[in-house]
Amino acid sequence: MLNYNNNSDTLIIVLHEIYGVNKHIINVCETLSKHQYDNIAPNLLKKNIVFDYDQADLAYHNFMDNVGFEDAMKQIKQILCDVRPHYKRIYVLGYSIGATLAWLCSQTNLCDLVVGFYGSRIRDNLAVMPKCPTLLFFPTEEKAFNVDDLMVNLSCLDDVKVEKMQGKHGFADRFSGNYNRESALRATREVLLFAKSAI
Repeated sequence: MLNYNNNSDTLIIVLHEIYGVNKHIINVCETLSKHQYDNIAPNLLKKNIVFDYDQADLAYHNFMDNVGFEDAMKQIKQILCDVRPHYKRIYVLGYSIGATLAWLCSQTNLCDLVVGFYGSRIRDNLAVMPKCPTLLFFPTEEKAFNVDDLMVNLSCLDDVKVEKMQGKHGFADRFSGNYNRESALRATREVLLFAKSAI
C-alpha cells in the first residue's frame, strides 16, 4: 500500500484500475501529497503485481476471477473503518474499476466525498444512493456503453455531479495512450475545487 503522510486532517484513498498500483496511481498520490493531503493507495489485487496497459484482458480477468467487486469492497470498507477515527474528512478517488468501487463507497457513510473517473461498471449499480457529495467523470468516447444515457440516469441523483470530458477511457492517465492533457488538467482543477467546496 502506498502511504503519503502530511499530518493532514483529510485522507484521500486512491483506488486503482485493473492494472494495480502502477505509475499512474503513484503519480496521482504524489500530486495529492503536494497539495498537502494524506493519501493511501491500497493494492486490491492481493499479489504485488502490476499489469502493463497492453495486458488489459489479462488484468481484467485477474481482477474478476481473483478479486471481484465484493472482495475489493470488503478490503476498502475495512480500510475505511480503520482510518475513520483518525481523520476529520475521508475522500475516495477511483479510476475505472476503482471508480466503480468509489461509487459503491458513496453509500457506506464511511467517507465524506467520492470522485470517480470513467467507472464503466457504475451502469450496473444504478440503485446506489450516495450519502456524500459525488463527482463522476466520463469520456466522450466509450466503447462499452452510451455515456449520455448513463449521465442522464446519474444526474437526477442528489449530491451527484456528472461531467463529460473530451477523450477516451483513460483520458486522465498521462501514461496511457488515451491521455488527453487538456481534459486531465480540467478534471484535476474540478476535483480540487469540488474537494474544497465540500469542506
